[in-house]
Amino acid sequence: MPRRQVFEGIKIAQFCWGAVGTQVARELALHGATMIRVESHRTPDAIRLASPFKDGKPGVNRGPLSTTFQTNGLNMSLDLSKPAGLEVAHKLIRWADIMAESFTPGTLVKFGLDYESVRKIKPDIIYYSTCQHGRYGPYAKIGGLGVQGAAGAGFYYITGWPDRDPALLLGAYTDFVSPWFLVVPLIAALLHRRRTGEGMHLDHSQYEAAIPFLAPAILDYTVNGRIAGRTGNRHPAAVPHNAYQCMGNDRWVAIAVRTDEEWQALCHAIGRPELAHDPRYATFLARREREEEIDKVVTEWARHYTAEEAMLIMQAAGVPAGVASTCQDLLEDPQFQHRQRFVVLNHKEIGPMVYRSPAYRLSKTPARLVKAGPCLGEDNEYIYKGILGYSDDEVTEMLADGVITTEYDAPAVKRG
Repeated sequence: MPRRQVFEGIKIAQFCWGAVGTQVARELALHGATMIRVESHRTPDAIRLASPFKDGKPGVNRGPLSTTFQTNGLNMSLDLSKPAGLEVAHKLIRWADIMAESFTPGTLVKFGLDYESVRKIKPDIIYYSTCQHGRYGPYAKIGGLGVQGAAGAGFYYITGWPDRDPALLLGAYTDFVSPWFLVVPLIAALLHRRRTGEGMHLDHSQYEAAIPFLAPAILDYTVNGRIAGRTGNRHPAAVPHNAYQCMGNDRWVAIAVRTDEEWQALCHAIGRPELAHDPRYATFLARREREEEIDKVVTEWARHYTAEEAMLIMQAAGVPAGVASTCQDLLEDPQFQHRQRFVVLNHKEIGPMVYRSPAYRLSKTPARLVKAGPCLGEDNEYIYKGILGYSDDEVTEMLADGVITTEYDAPAVKRG
């Protein structure tokens, strides 16, 4: 018989918008928690409207992001602007151990769903809030997405080439690094409540959570007064440090040489042993002065090999190297396959789709991916009747009054 998962029995009422808050709850759901997300067809979440869509046909249930972020979750549709909708929300909160929200501070106050109001409904609730800048301070009420968070945290200023404008990282960077700075405190809050019976409010700033990933640049400015800038693919402590084109269509290998020993190993690996002892390249500073020359030498070598071959040759010589992987490479990667990193689940509207399991494994209770992220309102009947205890007549009345939203309430989704 399978072991009880670590968060089995924990119940999450999730009133989130966007990616971060949902990912935090999902991490617990992958390990047994019951996660219910509240949404409305009238104001669908932005990530539901993000392309690409299945078969190029837009729809609130046809994009990959929303279903990916809600793996193992349940979904109910509810209009919080209606008094009866708030009554449902209160009932859901009384059921829950954790309430999650990710709106600009002040948004939920008008619904009476801020922490101070919610703790009157459920005194021991663990309530987490996540937004761009946190709930307090001069920037607290400035909304935005992960692209603004990454810009504000300093990532775009140093991304790109020195003779060009700043380059955006692919995707909303803070959306994908900041959730883990909330998952761990959330677990600590659960342990605290187990010992004391007390709830807690967790205030999470996505902007601040990303700052540790720029720690070397921040320390360099603090100690030396240097402001990091755009350097392309170059690195202050490695030469060569670049991506080199290989055989095939748009195939590349990344190589980084940090020490004299690695430099000498690279020279022998590419069949240029004479360069290993050439005084023009004998020291790191000398190689820095001739970085463009070195790039040309490595580029000429790399074009005769596939990216995989070049990587293995470098690694065998003790030189750090890796293929610049495509999405197809990732799905076919034998290491990922061995660790079951990607799991195929059947989505109600999209059909079979790949979902990612956690990059870590709990030895006794590993994550179980058992349910594709739901369509909007997919689990209404089970939640309203089975969990919240409403009768058939009550559900029918809420549908007629628009408290439970339906696909017919949804605005048309336009092609973007």
